[in-house]
Amino acid sequence: MGPLAPPKLALRGFTLVEILVVMLIVGVAGGLVVLSLDRDERGTTAREAKRFAGALEHAAARAQARHETLGVSADRALRFWRRVPDSDRWQPVDDDDVLATRVFPEPLAAAAYTYAGQRAAADAIVPFRPTGHNEPFAFVLATPEWRAMLLSDPLNRVTIDGPEPVTP
Repeated sequence: MGPLAPPKLALRGFTLVEILVVMLIVGVAGGLVVLSLDRDERGTTAREAKRFAGALEHAAARAQARHETLGVSADRALRFWRRVPDSDRWQPVDDDDVLATRVFPEPLAAAAYTYAGQRAAADAIVPFRPTGHNEPFAFVLATPEWRAMLLSDPLNRVTIDGPEPVTP
């Protein structure tokens, strides 16, 4: 008898099911990474404070350009308002993407802090006058761990103080 030939090994590639399972695992892992990055409360507070500041400056400029009285309020969402002419009523601004109602990501919340040097009511609507001569105001934007202050001066410039850790 001649020498024994080695057994033939069957060569095969990956099946479609195996590739799909690996892709599913990679997708789930990627999603978890994105979620863990999104839970960075300091980064979220800083990012939302910049967005909020830009919207405030835009609202002040729009009030002057269109000669209308606008207002802003905040809680779990940022809302911009237009004063109904010849009344004390406010209606939501619905014709401007920058001033559209924006819900803050959890656990972020905001509130008016001061207006014209006085403590602001929790449900205050801070106005932007058509003349551009607005009272200084401040809003606080906070999570349980981080806080940022948005401060407006009489020239409608908004500065951001923070985010800083919340102290008990």
